[in-house]
Amino acid sequence: MSDEKKTYTPQEDYALIEGAYRSLADAILEHNPGIDLGRVRSAFEYADRAHSGQRRQQGTPYVTHVIAAAQICAEMRLDEDSIVAALLHDTIEDTPITHEDIARSFGSNVADIVEGVTKLTRVQFTNREDEQMENLRKMLMAMAKDIRVILIKLADRLHNMRTLDYMKEEKRLQKSLETMEIYAPIAHRLGMQKVKLELEDLALKYLDPVGYTDIMNFLSEQCIALDKFMSGVQKGILRRLKDAGIESSVQSRIKHTYSIYRKMYTQKRELTEIMDLCAFRVIVDSLSDCYNVLGQIHDMYRPIPGRFKDYVATPKPNGYQSVHTTVIGEEGIPFEVQIRTWEMHQVAEYGVAAHWKYKNGDQGLKSGDEEKFAWVRRLLEAQQDSDATDFVHELKMDMFDDEVFVFTPNGDVINLPAGATPIDFAYNIHSAVGNTMTGAKVNGRIVPFDHVLNNGDIVTIITSKNAPGPSRDWIKLCASNSARTKIRQWLKKEKREENVQQGREMFESELRRVGLTAAYLNDEDVVAAALKRLSFTQLDDMYAAIGYGGLTSTRAANRFKDEIAKQARSASHKSVIDKLNEAAERRSSRSVKAMQGVLVEGIDNCLIRFSRCCTPVPGDGIVGFITRGEGISIHRTDCPNYLNALKNEEESRRWIAVDWAERTLEAYVTSFTISADDRNGFVMDVATVLNTLNAKVRTLNARSHGGKAILNVTVEVKNLTALNQIIARLRGVRGVIDIQRGNT
Repeated sequence: MSDEKKTYTPQEDYALIEGAYRSLADAILEHNPGIDLGRVRSAFEYADRAHSGQRRQQGTPYVTHVIAAAQICAEMRLDEDSIVAALLHDTIEDTPITHEDIARSFGSNVADIVEGVTKLTRVQFTNREDEQMENLRKMLMAMAKDIRVILIKLADRLHNMRTLDYMKEEKRLQKSLETMEIYAPIAHRLGMQKVKLELEDLALKYLDPVGYTDIMNFLSEQCIALDKFMSGVQKGILRRLKDAGIESSVQSRIKHTYSIYRKMYTQKRELTEIMDLCAFRVIVDSLSDCYNVLGQIHDMYRPIPGRFKDYVATPKPNGYQSVHTTVIGEEGIPFEVQIRTWEMHQVAEYGVAAHWKYKNGDQGLKSGDEEKFAWVRRLLEAQQDSDATDFVHELKMDMFDDEVFVFTPNGDVINLPAGATPIDFAYNIHSAVGNTMTGAKVNGRIVPFDHVLNNGDIVTIITSKNAPGPSRDWIKLCASNSARTKIRQWLKKEKREENVQQGREMFESELRRVGLTAAYLNDEDVVAAALKRLSFTQLDDMYAAIGYGGLTSTRAANRFKDEIAKQARSASHKSVIDKLNEAAERRSSRSVKAMQGVLVEGIDNCLIRFSRCCTPVPGDGIVGFITRGEGISIHRTDCPNYLNALKNEEESRRWIAVDWAERTLEAYVTSFTISADDRNGFVMDVATVLNTLNAKVRTLNARSHGGKAILNVTVEVKNLTALNQIIARLRGVRGVIDIQRGNT
């Protein structure tokens, strides 16, 4: 990885820009030759002028990024307006160009798409969750109007991930986590398998560089043997299908890095234990040939029971169709075979981009396409009664969830998230069905509301006009964000008084938990300020929101706690200044010097450095060690190196008294090691917690050892309290066994 910025001459700039444009033009001619290259050239020159003088982190002209994003769109076979909008997608955000300017030059369709891709950079937010939610909400709303918005955004993100080496470590981690949580799952939902897989591999490279490197090195070592194996299988399948009179194309590949990584954590295996590293794809001309090929494959190799999936008869919600089977070759090595037609292959690779056509600016939807993207509409419905934290969390959960396919009594297929219950099924049919539900049958048998549905279940919902309606407990039983939202909407409308009472009790309980009393609710200034931050005008409205689930009691209590602390700081400002002045006088009278936030007794102008073995932060007990030629090394008083050194008389004389100054630095680098059960998604869960806490992560390295996951994390914190808050939240991550300060 590198963050060095190269300086380019004007001649080199010109060569880079023109070379990038030629690559774009070649991609257009290959994938969509009907596009007007004159209009594309005009958009390129417009963008070049707009971004003149702007450069990327690596030093290249900024316009090369938008050209690269446009080329990715061209490779997706997108239409002319999409290519033009991709070239202009950063002009509104990063230059003085406006929506009206673009509309005048390139039409309102292009201007609307560019506006949809543009982030809300001019709006001030109180925290990162609010900003992330609003940007996601804006993107989804624009996407619901024109799917090209998200296609261009995915192209933009893909090129950013390809060039992430030049960004700072903190930015790399933030972008990679956001890619894994939001953009790769969106690509999956849109059926864009090629984009999804590359985004996941690139994100893994930065989120777990050790794991990523281990897999890449392993594959490199196995390259010759794997190539030989795949070549033999590929030739064998081609020969067999030719003899059977089936025209086909057989492709082979090594599984993607992230697919291998997930399998290691899911199945708790070492790299050397992963056998099915290879996959084959057979592409044929007709639907009937798919099943003919399946028979031939099963005749050639022994199929593994339970590993057959027919996504042709039951396509995935994103339109993906293929027959999957896993078999064992003659060498005893298992491998997967996917069988599909050429049309299915295009949809599998490019998803919605493979068949989304635009004529005269209108969106050309095929029959049934509206339902394929109903999840976008459900996400937009879900955000109406959610605060920022809940919306972002539930969006990520909805994106990551696997799916289960169940049937109505009439035989219609309903797809739900894994872990769905009859409540999810009822609300998926209609809000009225869920609100009047009194019971459910699965495969003809009465089941409780918390019964988890499985693939192939036939579900019948029992309703009654006299049903009491959903209860708050139902929210906890749902697996889908859509069902939770509809329950909250009903509770909000029908149970106002009950919500207020319930919300008041929950809020006051949470106040006590954070060390406050209800007496603070009598302070009008505190209440008014806290309610304003929460977007309410009176306490009862806030209580009602907590009662029906639109606001968490924790978030509300924390807002009040922050406001109380803020007013307390303001009231005691003078006394704090006086105390600081008194402390300064005491320090000056003791002939003590403060360096990097540390007071060293009796030594002037010495070099201070913080030890890497225990990484102390303000709040820790500390001691200083006089090194040979490298100044004073600061250690924690419970540091093993310090405790061991005390046993050596000569070494013990070099330890001196130090203390933290009244005023310390803004941030200190410290580290800790997490030991946990080795499971799928653990690293992502840790990264999510750190991201939620806005922790400034320097490094995050993971490895597997003896069935355990070991994560070494380096962060910047202000003091021990902040560090303890991070560690406390991380202890709540499923599977965590222990967290130790310092790296082990």
